[in-house]
Amino acid sequence: MQVRPNFNHLKTALTMSVGLAAFASLSAPAVAQETDNDSPRTMQTVTVTSTKREQTLQDVPVAVSVVDDSVIAKAQITDLNDLQSLVPSLSVGQLQSSANTNFVIRGFGNGANNAGIEPSVGVFIDGVYRSRSASQISDLPNIERVEVLRGPQSTLFGKNASAGVISVVTKKPSFEPMASVEGTVSNYNGYRAKVYGTGPITDTLAFSLGGSYSKRDGYIEDIGDGPDTNERNRYGIRGELLFEPNEDMSFRLIGDYDTIDEICCGAVNVVNGPTGAVVNALGGQVVTGDLYKVGYNFGSTNNIDNGGLSLQGDFDLGKMTLTSITAYRQTSVDQNADSDFTTANLLSANANQTDIDTFTQEVRLTSDTDGPIDWMVGGFYFDETVDIGNQIYFGDDFRGYADILSGGALGQIEAALGLPVGQVFGQSGQGLTEQFGQDNKAWSMFGTVDWHATDRLTATVGLNYTEDKKDAYGNIVDTDVFSGVDLVALGFAQALGNFGVDATDPAQVGAFAAANPAAFAGIQAAVQDPDQNPLLALQALQFLPPFLNFPNAVEDGKSKDDKLTYTLRLAYDATDNVNVYASYGTGFKATSWNLSRDSRPFASDFTAGSSVTSPGSSPIRDAGLAVNNLSVGTRYAGPELATVIELGAKFAYNTFAVNVALFDQEIEGFQSNTFSGTGFNLTNAGKQSTQGMEVDASWNATDNLLLTFAGTFQDPVYDDFTSTGIKIDPSLPLSASNELDLSGQKPYDIPEVATSTSATYSFDVNSLASFVRVDWQYESETDYFDDPANQALINDTHKISTFNASAGFTTADGLGVTVWGRNIFDDEYITVAFPTTAQSGSINGYPSQPPTYGITVRKSF
Repeated sequence: MQVRPNFNHLKTALTMSVGLAAFASLSAPAVAQETDNDSPRTMQTVTVTSTKREQTLQDVPVAVSVVDDSVIAKAQITDLNDLQSLVPSLSVGQLQSSANTNFVIRGFGNGANNAGIEPSVGVFIDGVYRSRSASQISDLPNIERVEVLRGPQSTLFGKNASAGVISVVTKKPSFEPMASVEGTVSNYNGYRAKVYGTGPITDTLAFSLGGSYSKRDGYIEDIGDGPDTNERNRYGIRGELLFEPNEDMSFRLIGDYDTIDEICCGAVNVVNGPTGAVVNALGGQVVTGDLYKVGYNFGSTNNIDNGGLSLQGDFDLGKMTLTSITAYRQTSVDQNADSDFTTANLLSANANQTDIDTFTQEVRLTSDTDGPIDWMVGGFYFDETVDIGNQIYFGDDFRGYADILSGGALGQIEAALGLPVGQVFGQSGQGLTEQFGQDNKAWSMFGTVDWHATDRLTATVGLNYTEDKKDAYGNIVDTDVFSGVDLVALGFAQALGNFGVDATDPAQVGAFAAANPAAFAGIQAAVQDPDQNPLLALQALQFLPPFLNFPNAVEDGKSKDDKLTYTLRLAYDATDNVNVYASYGTGFKATSWNLSRDSRPFASDFTAGSSVTSPGSSPIRDAGLAVNNLSVGTRYAGPELATVIELGAKFAYNTFAVNVALFDQEIEGFQSNTFSGTGFNLTNAGKQSTQGMEVDASWNATDNLLLTFAGTFQDPVYDDFTSTGIKIDPSLPLSASNELDLSGQKPYDIPEVATSTSATYSFDVNSLASFVRVDWQYESETDYFDDPANQALINDTHKISTFNASAGFTTADGLGVTVWGRNIFDDEYITVAFPTTAQSGSINGYPSQPPTYGITVRKSF
């Protein structure tokens, strides 16, 4: 692994970490002395189970953050999006729909916007892998804790944990009767309701049943024909049975269903490029200058259904425990968006229907002895089917839009081709009707062995072998006639016509070429040059070029990957209060297929270019599969291979705890998925890496005051990355190589510094257990784009400084009241920016959530 010794911006962070460690060590005698006194302040013990063994947070030699139910309640964490305000190494972004949520740990993560891509950050809920991002914690009625493991975790989890893991743990049904109801009223006419009940059915069978409902008006005003957007409208139900026939056997059956039906997500105009005047000329409007105002001609709809069943069985076999988790899940997405983001009807539909059926089976054995060796071995099986239908169609205003941009050239080309002028190109309803899908079967064997060499020294070896097979397909019906016109060939025909040669007659063309080889070669070169063939300027209007369906005679649509990954670790208990560890680990994620209209043949399979320029031989051309304007790109991105070196220290005393981790992490072949304006380009970054440090500290400053600080300080870089498709240059023909070398550049949207700081003051007023809490989330400046051309257009950076606050009390009989506010000082920024669809020179983006506030009342019985 490459090591970059000089990352000067981390000096302050490193100095602080040394100071924290020194403070912890120097304060040990004083704390120990206080322990002997009558009223010591004791830090809360936090349990971690993501390592497949129940350990305390301070004992587990892994970089992990834990957010328990008390913090979730006080901080008003309503879904996984909010979790990033407490875990600075975690970044969560919701993009163009409620189903597209992207999780990033230490700058590594992907999976949104393309159902062919599984995330690099694995999400598990009660041990069940959630393969796509529609999972929300708002539908889980009784969360116990959320654990965020950083770095590759393949030896603990059987599927896609190359960048990290988010593990959500809910409370099991109880044999003691308990119930709770909760209601929230908030601004934007918002309200939430949750109910939960649990108790015994028999002496060996207990149940729990919970439900939630959440509704809120949109906070982005739509001045067009669409309703206000970024609303919330979702509900869920979850039931469980816990069967414990004896002390050696336990079964947990979970069934859940949740649905989302909401108008989301608004993309505001950030840069109004030259096409804005054209939209205005058509009677449309581009809303500018307001982060929370858009103008659409219809609302963006999101209908998402999630559901599943899981059965976990635990069996005490004496010297070992057998655990089996069987699960089936189904996700259905139906969405549509006004993706031209104007009141003009340029695009009448950009719709998606996705159905995902997933079956998983995990079996593992865990040792249950007190000997010098602990071990765990497991197997995992994954079987998933993805079916996708997309539609993108032109609206009533598109032809007029194209005519103005082209100066009427579309009509001229129609006339030149003998077509009815004004009735062929850019017609309403033309576009793409798409079908994509894949079948994915994978299995893995994984395990760890812990050797307790001494009472204080433990050596760990973990292994994972994974095999992953995918069968993918893509079929598109393209009715956009103009995008299929070969403008190079049209210019060629015009040039030959000047010599009296009919370009449609091969005999005439051959005779002219034989008699005038130099002139013929000059014509071939000229028609590919935008300065000599003005028709090429119109390629910017060929938004939806023809697609080569696959599998075909050359491309079989199949991939098969296998990999052995491992973890090596030494952990040492230096004292009863200080633990240190060093680890080296690897991770793996299999090939991801580009199940979108931007899926293109590899250059090794196809030589791009117009047929009139005599392109070289290639398998697709030789098979007679070439179509006009077919460009090269990628059908899939190959496997990700992650590697991390980590040095950590954990200090724990009665009033103070601090965890420090130094890391050097890289991913070979990181699967980059970049929006190009009408679709997504999927490619492998040669190597992306980051070095840095994480700090997680808690201090009971007094009996009443708890202070916490967590920070990630890192130096991310593309070590080696030449990207195809990021830089969109309309002056280049579709057949040209359009690459951007990002090697040595810092990746966009990954902050060098991210921190989370909180203070919680707990106190009693008569019989009321009360608290006041405030937290601050900070992220340093980052660019919005890797592409310098787009970054220059937006000419802005992305920075976060957000404050949240809450206060409340709970009575002795279980009545709790919390007043809360998120983003209380109105930190406004664009979370993600992208090139505007079909509007070269314009930029749109998704705004941060404005201040929200409300009151929550909860009653426990």
